[in-house]
Amino acid sequence: MRDRLLEDIDNVLLERVQRLARRRGWDPAIGLEQVLERGLRSLEAGDGMHFESREAEALQAALEAMGNIPDDPGFAMIGRVARSH
Repeated sequence: MRDRLLEDIDNVLLERVQRLARRRGWDPAIGLEQVLERGLRSLEAGDGMHFESREAEALQAALEAMGNIPDDPGFAMIGRVARSH
């Protein structure tokens, strides 16, 4: 299964795992094992990013307030697409 698994992993993903392993001083196989183990544990535990109701409401209010910043040639245009006339 190990050889087959390595053949099926996307090259970009495999390179990310290999870089992580190098940074941690792990053998590449140990790196892959750690990524699988920790990722599986996180998914099984349901450790996804989520907000409490108050936090979600505050974030939504902040995003809406940012959307109401008037257009100007500076700060307010960051991240916005220029309108065509």
